[in-house]
Amino acid sequence: MNEELKCPVCGSLFDDPVLLPCSHSVCSGCARNILVQTPEGGEMPAHGRAPGTPDYDYLDTDKMSTHSETDSGYGSYTPCAKSPNGVRVFPPVHRHCSITCPLCHRSVSLDERGLRGFPRNRLLEAIVTRYRRSRATSVKCQLCDRNPVDAAVMCEQCDVCYCTPCQQRCHPSRGPLAKHRLVPPNPAQCAVPGLASAAAARKLATCAEHEAEDHSMYCVTCKTPVCYLCLEESKHGKHDLKPLAAMWKQHKCQLSQALNGVSDKAKDAKEFLVQLKNLLQQIQENGVEFEACLVAQCDALIEALTRQKAKLLTKVTKEKESKLKTVRDQITHCTMRLRQTTGMMEYCLEVIKENDPSGFLLISDALIKRVQVAQEQWVKGALEPKVCPEFALNVSTDPLLQAILKLDFIQAKADNPNAPPAPLLQLEKCCMQNNSATLAWRITVAPALPVEGYILELDDGNGGHYREVYIGKETVCTVDGLHFNSSYNARVKAYNSIGVGPYSKTVVLKTSDVAWFTFDPTSAHRDIVLSNDNQTASCSSYDDRVVLATATFSKGTHYWELSVDRYDNHPDPAFGVARVGAARDAMLGKDDRAWAMYVDNNRSWFMHNNSHTNRAEGGIAKGSTVGVLLDLTKHTLTFFVNKEQHGPVAFQNLEGAFVPAISLNRNVQVTLITGLEVPKNIKQ
Repeated sequence: MNEELKCPVCGSLFDDPVLLPCSHSVCSGCARNILVQTPEGGEMPAHGRAPGTPDYDYLDTDKMSTHSETDSGYGSYTPCAKSPNGVRVFPPVHRHCSITCPLCHRSVSLDERGLRGFPRNRLLEAIVTRYRRSRATSVKCQLCDRNPVDAAVMCEQCDVCYCTPCQQRCHPSRGPLAKHRLVPPNPAQCAVPGLASAAAARKLATCAEHEAEDHSMYCVTCKTPVCYLCLEESKHGKHDLKPLAAMWKQHKCQLSQALNGVSDKAKDAKEFLVQLKNLLQQIQENGVEFEACLVAQCDALIEALTRQKAKLLTKVTKEKESKLKTVRDQITHCTMRLRQTTGMMEYCLEVIKENDPSGFLLISDALIKRVQVAQEQWVKGALEPKVCPEFALNVSTDPLLQAILKLDFIQAKADNPNAPPAPLLQLEKCCMQNNSATLAWRITVAPALPVEGYILELDDGNGGHYREVYIGKETVCTVDGLHFNSSYNARVKAYNSIGVGPYSKTVVLKTSDVAWFTFDPTSAHRDIVLSNDNQTASCSSYDDRVVLATATFSKGTHYWELSVDRYDNHPDPAFGVARVGAARDAMLGKDDRAWAMYVDNNRSWFMHNNSHTNRAEGGIAKGSTVGVLLDLTKHTLTFFVNKEQHGPVAFQNLEGAFVPAISLNRNVQVTLITGLEVPKNIKQ
């Protein structure tokens, strides 16, 4: 498990590790090295990243103020945020400081305590100390001033290891030390240099906010241990609080249960590796036997057959090498995954051995998710060979000499003649709608054995490699989320217990040039009210609520508008795009999964991850239209008000899949307008 114990920054074993809010750890020294600072008031790029940093959003100076609602334009802002582990993040007075996790690239700003605001990962430190002690091959003298040499003896009473010169000088076998017992040094008993001090430095956990107080409760909402002073200050007054010991036992039980599941999968993987190795030998033997039979048949023919023999041997060799390569690749992949799983299991077992409830709870959620994800990776198909050892290639030796030049393998496209035949795509039932494709197929010839299922494959829309998009028994499948204005090639094949049959003929599917979509009722917050065939949205709550659209974009250029049907009491609706997992109960752009512009009757702001930038004059009223231009060719997001570009390009460097989204309260009603032409002459 040494890979679990290495710092992702320096690559060495953790030294005084600190726990970041994302549940990853780094050495405290490495954390100081990756800090990022920018002067107060320094302009940030529109995409929210400081120059030279991979992923951090800085607050706009307008939103850092504590002025009135008319000054900031957004009355619900509070100048103090809180990170997932409960550490408060204050806007610094003179400088902004942030640290970016080297593993997940999530950024977090530091408060006035700096790195001391991050909890120390004592469990990881203890496991590293114990790991170093177990790896120690020799015990060094503890009294040598320079270049300690191997210890010769250890005093059981003093618990100190001595080399021979130091023992004769500092621990003679006379006087009051004559009764002390000297024994050979034992690495498991002797203190290894550099480790004893680390073990001695461990102490009980204290609150990150009140360093003199011990943890007494666990806040389920913030997922962090807290002390009684935190409760008295009402910082967690409305949160779900649980006893520390009870949550410790509960999370240990969850981690143990998850480990049991992944342990069973690891056992199956070991057996599967043995099966694959046996499969290699069988393929080798069957390949040699098949080649011998083929040579015997070809040698019985006349010279005309000799010219064709070399071609047939080449096909057999390619088939054998293909099978061998497939199995070798499967062995390599399975071995790597098993090694990663085993290392994670050993690390988790060491974590369970620790008796530090608060330290355990700081990392238990992340470990439980990792173990559950590892268990889900061992799906049913992952522990099955991808090829069979037999060579289902038959040749006929009966044709006359005139047909020798046409001699070829029979059933060359199938692993087994009893496999299902190629399905027939029913073009009259295949159709395209927006960026969704519906395909239907059927089997024309009854196979020897019943069909167990079908595998539907699509390419990437650019003539690239095929990928599996459906595996099951149905003969109709709808594929959503395709690229607009793209052509896809689709094919299907059937399988049963004998093997996989050949592919059907390929059909070409063309998606729509422009996007037509509506609001998605399944993605809307329960307070959102949809009407007009899900094209008009309103809200029953005074709080901001989010609704997404039915379309997902990952390439191309797309433009849509929202008409403001009702606008009362000057609210500030937000318009933009979001990931599927964006929050539904807060203004669009408050989290890191949404990019938006929120606007009132006088001015507007761009917002992403609660960072407010580029205040612009000019607002909206009843009858106004707000346009959103998502250009995934240039990876930018631009906004329009009443057909005119509003402010500069709002966000840049957008990568991935995005869904149109809005947030509004009961004072606003909007109608979605789609299928529009893209505006020209965009100002940067």
